[in-house]
Amino acid sequence: MLDNIKEFASEFFVTGDPLIYGADVSIVLATLGIVFVLTYFKKWGWLWRDWLTTVDHKKIGIMYILAAIVMLFRGGVDAVMMRTQLAFPDLNFLEADHYNQIFTTHGVVMIFFMAMPLMFGLFNIVVPLQIGARDVAFPFLNSLSFWLFFAGAMLFNLSFVIGGSPDAGWLAYPPLSGSQFNPGVGQNFYIWGIQISGIGSLASGINFLVTILKMRAPGMTMMKMPMFTWSVFAASTTIIFAFPILTITLLLLFMDRFFGAHFFTLDGGGNPMMYINLIWMWGHPEVYIVVLPAFGVFSETVATFARKRLFGYASMVFAMVIISIISFFTWAHHFFTMGSGANVNAFFAVTTMIIAIPTGVKIFNWLFTMYKGRITFPTPMMWTIAFIPAFVVGGMTGVMLSVAPADFQFHNSYFLIAHFHQVLIGGVVFGYFAGLYYWWPKMFGFKLNEYLGKWAFWLWNIGFYVCFMPQYLVGLDGMTRRISVFSDPDWQGLNVTSTIGAYIMGLAFLFQVAQIGYSIFRHEKDTTGDIWDARTLEFSIPSPAPEYNFAVIPQVHSRDEWWEEKERRARGEKPWQQGKIEPIHMPKNSAIGPIMGGFWFLAGFGLVFHWLWLAIPGLLGVFVCMFARSFSAHKAEYYIPVEEIERTEAKLRGGAV
Repeated sequence: MLDNIKEFASEFFVTGDPLIYGADVSIVLATLGIVFVLTYFKKWGWLWRDWLTTVDHKKIGIMYILAAIVMLFRGGVDAVMMRTQLAFPDLNFLEADHYNQIFTTHGVVMIFFMAMPLMFGLFNIVVPLQIGARDVAFPFLNSLSFWLFFAGAMLFNLSFVIGGSPDAGWLAYPPLSGSQFNPGVGQNFYIWGIQISGIGSLASGINFLVTILKMRAPGMTMMKMPMFTWSVFAASTTIIFAFPILTITLLLLFMDRFFGAHFFTLDGGGNPMMYINLIWMWGHPEVYIVVLPAFGVFSETVATFARKRLFGYASMVFAMVIISIISFFTWAHHFFTMGSGANVNAFFAVTTMIIAIPTGVKIFNWLFTMYKGRITFPTPMMWTIAFIPAFVVGGMTGVMLSVAPADFQFHNSYFLIAHFHQVLIGGVVFGYFAGLYYWWPKMFGFKLNEYLGKWAFWLWNIGFYVCFMPQYLVGLDGMTRRISVFSDPDWQGLNVTSTIGAYIMGLAFLFQVAQIGYSIFRHEKDTTGDIWDARTLEFSIPSPAPEYNFAVIPQVHSRDEWWEEKERRARGEKPWQQGKIEPIHMPKNSAIGPIMGGFWFLAGFGLVFHWLWLAIPGLLGVFVCMFARSFSAHKAEYYIPVEEIERTEAKLRGGAV
């Protein structure tokens, strides 16, 4: 009996690597620390009532952002470990199998569990406030979407210590991801972690599209929406069309592995290239899903800190929509070398070049907005300025990759790795950092420390260029990606330099953590709700925003409604007539979201190990939760009385804590 237990434990838990043991100890200590703090300060009830069961879009957004920061740390540690392994020739810091697992989990974590939740966090914080709404269209679905994301993220990250991580790359190409070459459970963790999280992402896309279409304040036509809201509209539309492709693709891969189907096994009548086509039919729109909201952030920050109306609003809207559409017609540029023929390659080369045009339009519009503006340089604006050269270089190298004959040289080299990170860090991460700094006072009622923020900014940018510029050169010299060792001594200098840059970016992240910790205790309060002298409606209400957002739904008359209102007041004119305060209809908290997320986790865990005795009860639990919700939805709302609204407004607008 004891021997059977030992044998099961040796297969169930990941063993044999000191780095894994260190991670195990860290996870246990962190968990015990959290449990101790919550127990000592008697915060379990507060955590459950105010956060875990909340349907308030602002709190859900904060939970998304906290999860994304943790995942940024996890993915960043993976990156530093990879760069350490590749610093010198023939280094043995990581075994080959472990290296394969790390570069796989790095990509998955950074895209699915860092960039996506950071994006949805900003969606939740900003969109209802920008359009004058009191919540999203479907508050319960919003909560459920978060818990599906969280369940998928935890399931995937559990593979680090249980069962073994996936090791077939972040997009899991067959045959490497098939059961013949990958019989372990790591690939199942990949499938179900992403699958469960992806369902939540699809639900969020639907939710925010409906919110923008149906819940805008009176007078806010589509062409009066703030540019960030337009970017969310474009990204949500793209999500709705792209994520079903991912869901079906992963389901087919699971059927290959679980049922012995042959969708992607060549010797069984399938075609692995079909998987690669399908995954990139989702994958390239996904790049624009995460970058479009960053464009929206830059549009807001440039207009605010240049003290000018955004230049070329209509062309910016058109560019957003065109990017969203064309993104579905560029996927094959990821594999020009697959042998589709000159005509196919030419078509996708042309569409890839075309999509660069609306992106260039945006760059020029931001520059023209800054032209002759009264520009100030707080941290959000610094991230915006840093984005422009980074993304221009990323875009130019992208156009180089779009030239099909040249791509035969660039393909699978470190030139491609440098381009990909140039766009995703220089565009997405810099953009979301700008958004975090910009809307942080609206979330928490205080600014982040500018001094530490600028240290983090410069370290991030220096580390970014030191890390990725050498990768262009070493890629052109022939170094391919997905290798755990290299032997050419001529590549050593560039690889060492790149590794130093990765460590500098890691130091920059630590400065940001220190900045947040320091600012919690010593900060500049946002007593006006408009600490940046901004232009859009979210800055017309106190910081942090009250539960109901707006005591009275605003009437919108112009594109920059709040800026125009401040101008009217400065001229001594009366503000636009607002309606009287009435009882506000709000949704109640619900425990069904986290409980259903827990059942999805159990179902996914059971399917990973082919334990139907666990998977079936988990799926039944999901259906029971759905059934229970269908009978409780009519009870899931209440009204805030006028007296309570007036007390809250007096307290917040009076500057009280």
